[in-house]
Amino acid sequence: MFKTDVIRHAWKGLLVLTLMFNISSSLAAPDKETLQQVVNDAYLKFKDLEEGANANYIPILDTVPSELFGVVIVTNDGEVISAGDVTYRFSIQSASKPFTAALIMSQQGPEAVREKIGVEPTGMVFNSKLAVELYGQRSVNPLVNAGAIAAVSLVEANGEEERWRQIHENIEGFAGEKLPVLEKVYQSEIDTAWGNRSIAWNLFNYGRLYAEPEETLRVYTRQCSIGVNAKDLAVMGATLSNGGINPLTEKRMLPAEHVPELLAIMATAGFYDESGEWMFEAGLPSKTGVGGGIVSVVPGQFAIAAFSPRLNEAGNSVRAMRAIRQIAGELGVGVFGANPQ
Repeated sequence: MFKTDVIRHAWKGLLVLTLMFNISSSLAAPDKETLQQVVNDAYLKFKDLEEGANANYIPILDTVPSELFGVVIVTNDGEVISAGDVTYRFSIQSASKPFTAALIMSQQGPEAVREKIGVEPTGMVFNSKLAVELYGQRSVNPLVNAGAIAAVSLVEANGEEERWRQIHENIEGFAGEKLPVLEKVYQSEIDTAWGNRSIAWNLFNYGRLYAEPEETLRVYTRQCSIGVNAKDLAVMGATLSNGGINPLTEKRMLPAEHVPELLAIMATAGFYDESGEWMFEAGLPSKTGVGGGIVSVVPGQFAIAAFSPRLNEAGNSVRAMRAIRQIAGELGVGVFGANPQ
């Protein structure tokens, strides 16, 4: 009975987000001058903020210049509005996770994500090994490490090379750009991937990994090591705000009917164990990564991305989240209605 109630409430929540998506899709985005002003204001307000610290559990991330900061909006008609360090390439890390989930949805439908991975938030840190033991679905959702590793294993591929090619080309398609792998980041991560290795093998033990564990781990780590800049990340988000069509290339990357389902997962689990706080404050489906990038989606209008490597204790970029929160508040674009600052 409890499981039935959980599923029913989850689908009620999805229906609300779908309704909000349809409503906001009919609204016009603010004009370019307004967007440029709010981007400039957010950049200037937070560019000298020194709270937080670079991630150091992946050694190379600690070497990224901590003063870097960029903010970008990309609209559904392809307008790019930016301020700051928006061309610096950083590792995408967990901000890649929704887009591989999108690939699974495109290949197998949203039910494959729900049944073979899960869609519930854990309320725990993104790399939690305890969550694998506590939750019956084990992988829990595709936006934490366990679920993201499972998602990589679900890609329909014959072997490691094809699995990687599909994931890489999919993320490039969302960005509308050729994206390199930052090989030094990959090597630093794979050399220290003991926690993720234990997660992969534990999922395999429970029958919740769908490819060979070491292959899956290598492809997952390479996915996280893709180099993007803030503009790339904003285009990826704008592809979701635009109903699954990249606004620059006009290439469809996700069936429109699956976009609300992906945004629902981002809303409930995209901000690590601060997801509830983030939706309370900003009201935007988002995904963050320990490389310092955050992307937020305003359905039907535009996406906001920001980058800065200084993170808070939950692994979220302090400057980036403050900037996006201010922009969302100034424009009143939270999916549940205006959320003033």
